[in-house]
Parts: sequence; C-alpha cells; structure tokens
Amino acid sequence: MSTRVETPPAEALTRPRRPWLVVGLSALVGFLFTVVWSAHFVDSVIGGTIADGLLGHDAAATPIAGVGAGVVFAFVSGLAGTFTACNIAAFGAMAPMAGDGGSGSRRVRHVLRSLGLLSIGMIAVSAAYGVVVALVGTRMPQFQETAAAGGLAPRLLQAMVVFGLVGLAMLYLGLAAAGLVPDPLARLTRRWPDAPVVVLGVLIGAFLIGRPFPLFRVMFRDAAESGNVFYGAAAFVLQSLGNILIMAVVLLLVTWLAGDRLGRWFAADPRRRAVLTAAAFVAAGVFLVLYWDVRILERRDIIPWYPVAPWV
Repeated sequence: MSTRVETPPAEALTRPRRPWLVVGLSALVGFLFTVVWSAHFVDSVIGGTIADGLLGHDAAATPIAGVGAGVVFAFVSGLAGTFTACNIAAFGAMAPMAGDGGSGSRRVRHVLRSLGLLSIGMIAVSAAYGVVVALVGTRMPQFQETAAAGGLAPRLLQAMVVFGLVGLAMLYLGLAAAGLVPDPLARLTRRWPDAPVVVLGVLIGAFLIGRPFPLFRVMFRDAAESGNVFYGAAAFVLQSLGNILIMAVVLLLVTWLAGDRLGRWFAADPRRRAVLTAAAFVAAGVFLVLYWDVRILERRDIIPWYPVAPWV
C-alpha cells in the first residue's frame, strides 16, 4: 500500500507562511509612522534646507523668474521632497529586484530597466496633471486654502481623497502579495510581466495630484499662472523624476554591492520576496490612509483624538 504525498500548489510556495502576521506587523509599522511623522521636519527642515542649498536662495520665498528657472526649481524641489514615507515604502516594494540573479552588471541593467518602466507610469500621470494645471489655472482646488467654519479647505480635501485612494490601492496590493485577496493585476501580469512596476509608477505619479508640500505649491502656482501646457507638463515630470532620483541611486548601489547576497537569501526561500513586497505595500497603504484621512481630521478638531508624538 503506497502513501501519496500531495505537493502544495506553486502559488503556496511563494506566499508568506503566516500572511496575517506579516500584514498585522506591517500595518502596525504604518500606524506608528503616523504617530511619529512630522511633516514640518520633513518638508521644511530637510526639504527646505536641501532646496535652499541647491538653489542658493530661499526657495519658498523667492519668486520663480521665467521658464528656465521654473524647470530647475521643479527638479530641485522634487529632489528636496525625496524623504517622504510614501517614496521609501514604494521603493521598499521594489527592493526584491536588487536580488535577481546574474552578474552585478546584469542585475544593474535589470534594475535600470525596471526604473525606466516605473518612470513610464509616473511620467504619464505627472505630465497629464501638469497639462490640466496649466489649462485650468488657479481655479484648481489646490489653490483654495480657505475653509468654511468647522470644515476643510478644498486643497486639503483633494489631498485627503487622492492619498486615501492611493493608500487603499497600496493596501490591497499588499494583501494580494500576501495571498489574502485576489491579485487585481494577475491577468495583466500574465500577458505583460512588467505591468506591476508600471502600476507602481502610476501610484507614485499620483502623489503630485494631492501633494501639499510647500515647495510643490510654489511650482504649482507658477505652472498654473503660466498657462503654458508644455511648461506645466515638463515641470511636473521633472518634479516627479527629482522625487525618485536619490532612492533610485540607493537601489542601484544596493543592487551592485549586495545583490548577490540578497539573491542567495531570496533563493533560499521564495516566500521572502512576497513578504517584503506585502510588508512594504501594507505599511505604505496604512500610513497614507491613517495619516491623510484620520490624523488630519484630528488636527482640524473634527474627531476628538489621535495619538501623536510630542515633537509633531
């Protein structure tokens, strides 16, 4: 009498063994980020200092003098806005690429190709929004900073809606990577394996639609008042590219210096890629939803309480 040993399906071998534990811990990390995150420190202290140093003047207070200066300002302000939790988490989802097999140069080429695909999705959204801003001008909700008594300004409402939707999308992608819900990109990925990277680029590009970063608003107003759709598209694209440049360089360095060891680590257990991807997306999604759609309400006294660190 023989005993038949059933082999688990291939999908099960690439999913986390304890998906709910991965999701729970990642969600906790995202929540803790909302507790300690200081927008003033990231935007003004880090971002403002970088922009002022690169431009040689007070970036927030000095008017943009012409298209050429606007193009430079767009890229520099994007670079200054690198260190947001959203960007770091998005590149955390790309980290497994650093451990793909092959020589160091082959891994770098693979990551460069992936960054190019990421940029396609990001540039499409950024350029389209830049054109809309140039056409609609200062009638955009992001210019409306005055709120009715007890309400929220249109600019803040737009940020809440955009970041809330992006956060929910990232959260769902994280649950899908953990194997807890159907993968919404599965059919598309079977036909085009690079589709998830392009979709991630679209989500990163959408950050511009809601971004309240002070230096971004300076560029936003200049593009809106210009009425030049080519300038609007170029400025928004350069801001997005500047926004990911440092993280892209870090990813390439990790790929070159530690990619071989990462590759062996991933190969030892294929589930590790899914764990890292799921954790990055869930943490980012929870952060975006709680920070922009819950903590903001507390800061405007619309809900009674949300835990925040003393320095926030």
